[in-house]
Amino acid sequence: NSFTHPDSSLLSSFCGVPIPAPASKIPSLYRPRTKDKTASVGGKVTLTCVVAESDNSSLQWSNTAQQTLYFGEKRALRDNRIQLSRSTPTELSITISEVQLSDEGIYTCSIFTMPVRTAQAIVTVLGVPGKPQISGFEDAVPEGSEVTLTCTSTGSKPPAKLRWYQGDQELQGKMCSLFGTTVSELTLKVSRSDDNALITCAVDHESLAPGDKRSEQVLRVLCESTGIWGIWGGGGGLRGCWGKRGGKKCKKKKKMWEKKNGEFPPLAKVEGAYLHFEMLNKSDNGVYLCYAGNGIGTEGLGEYTLQVQDPTAMSTTSGGDHAVIGGVVAVIVFILLCLLIVLGRYLIRHKGHLMNMEEHQKSSQK
Repeated sequence: NSFTHPDSSLLSSFCGVPIPAPASKIPSLYRPRTKDKTASVGGKVTLTCVVAESDNSSLQWSNTAQQTLYFGEKRALRDNRIQLSRSTPTELSITISEVQLSDEGIYTCSIFTMPVRTAQAIVTVLGVPGKPQISGFEDAVPEGSEVTLTCTSTGSKPPAKLRWYQGDQELQGKMCSLFGTTVSELTLKVSRSDDNALITCAVDHESLAPGDKRSEQVLRVLCESTGIWGIWGGGGGLRGCWGKRGGKKCKKKKKMWEKKNGEFPPLAKVEGAYLHFEMLNKSDNGVYLCYAGNGIGTEGLGEYTLQVQDPTAMSTTSGGDHAVIGGVVAVIVFILLCLLIVLGRYLIRHKGHLMNMEEHQKSSQK
């Protein structure tokens, strides 16, 4: 009434009926082996099942729902994303393309011996995070104030980390993640040295190489104005108005021109820091005021005195060219007149010579 299981046999018997040997007695040569895999959404993953030796039993791969994918080299499930990579008596490999989050789970490899032996492979699918988006900064901010930037990235699995940088220096922000969306906030107290500073938000995730996905934001800082740095006059009636901040030159955000004790010339045009006269007249003489400021600190005021020497209207942009062109035309006309006089005298002399020859021929014939 007792029986033993010899190590060299897969089956034993009890009262003549075959029974499977205990799992501990299954020869390791016939046990299937697999490896866990990790893939990113949209990528591909290859699952491989191998045995050291084969007794001509077939290998099979099943998905997370225990649906057979391949039985040997025969396709069992119609999914064009899943293709056979290799099928031999000791190996069965399949490849899943265009991996989706739903492909994550436990896949089973089976070999149909007595008893059936299995091995499992866990497939982990990474959700690739989207490019981060920075919000919270729309216009220049006054120096000394605080600005809060928000960086958002979606679609990550597991949740991505967002890192802030100013140049090469990493900054610390407050971060939270929920349902594949990661949000990080960075609050900065800006100074004038932060003007034009580049702030970067970069995604840190195992599906990406460092720096693969990042966004940048340039800071604009309004500096405290301390008055007018200078007003200058240029050729063609151009006048420039510039401001200063803390000893460093900088353009003001707002500039305004007006004429002191008089009406503003109708032909004068204001273009930012410039006051441009296309046609200068004596009536344009006077003192012009430039106001410069950005709403912070002291508003600057400067004066420029304009004096027109020629009382007649003149074109300030093309008067010199007209004089040169007039001189060239006068020289050409003079040369043409000289040529006409010389040619006329030559023709008169030539005509007289011909008439003398004709009279001489007539007298000779007589």
